[in-house]
Amino acid sequence: MNAGMAEKKPEWPEIGYLVIATIETVTDYGAYAKLDEYNKRGLLHVSEISSSWIRNIRDFVREGQKMVLKVLRVDMEKGHIDLSLRRVTKREKIEKIKSWKKDRKAEALLRGVAEKVGLPNEEVYEKAGILIEEKYGLYEGFEKVVKEGVEVLTKIGVPEDLAKAFAEVAQERIRVKMVKVKGTIEVRCMKPNGVKIIQESFLNAKKEEKTKDADVRFYVVAAPKYSVEVLAENYKRAEEVLQKVAQSVVSNVVKAGGEGTFRREK
Repeated sequence: MNAGMAEKKPEWPEIGYLVIATIETVTDYGAYAKLDEYNKRGLLHVSEISSSWIRNIRDFVREGQKMVLKVLRVDMEKGHIDLSLRRVTKREKIEKIKSWKKDRKAEALLRGVAEKVGLPNEEVYEKAGILIEEKYGLYEGFEKVVKEGVEVLTKIGVPEDLAKAFAEVAQERIRVKMVKVKGTIEVRCMKPNGVKIIQESFLNAKKEEKTKDADVRFYVVAAPKYSVEVLAENYKRAEEVLQKVAQSVVSNVVKAGGEGTFRREK
């Protein structure tokens, strides 16, 4: 389980863990740092700051600075933690900051749920947070409920009232990124009620493709050309809906005695 909520965190970090630390004091032989996710302090020795020669330690670390550091040694008896900056790769740093920000967001969202239902944070975490964290990851669970609705939580055992509160808080505060794909449909129908046939084909296509997770839009370019846009959370899904909707429009018009083609726009 990732080290998500403060109240569930192990007391000491493991060796090799990446931690977010705030530099508190800088000395000639290194820097003391507070580990943000644990209630602990550690030492970043000067030899672990950089692989290159250090003339002035303050060129590398300053008081108040937040850094991603690696845990080298943990001595629980003495209460010592040794940290390293030079052993953290650029990729590790980026990943750690990303997951730390996600955890912070998840904690804030969970507090929002607790306020909404009038329960203490810990209780909401016990009744729902743990389940969500183990199944999806806490922040990912909030994202999932925005995209797919309350069922993603109730089916893993989250009580209905809490699941609803999670969904409401998620919808208020999370913007899910959508991707967009486009295409052009050309349809002609020379029948007396041709215009109506074409209009109905568009309406029906939208109805048939009752997609909760995608948004379908049609625009008239200039008859017989119509533009179709589909927004969804990933390209695979967007593409699938675009093809289905376009095929539906074209086949309906053709069935009614007209003609039609679809072209995907790059």
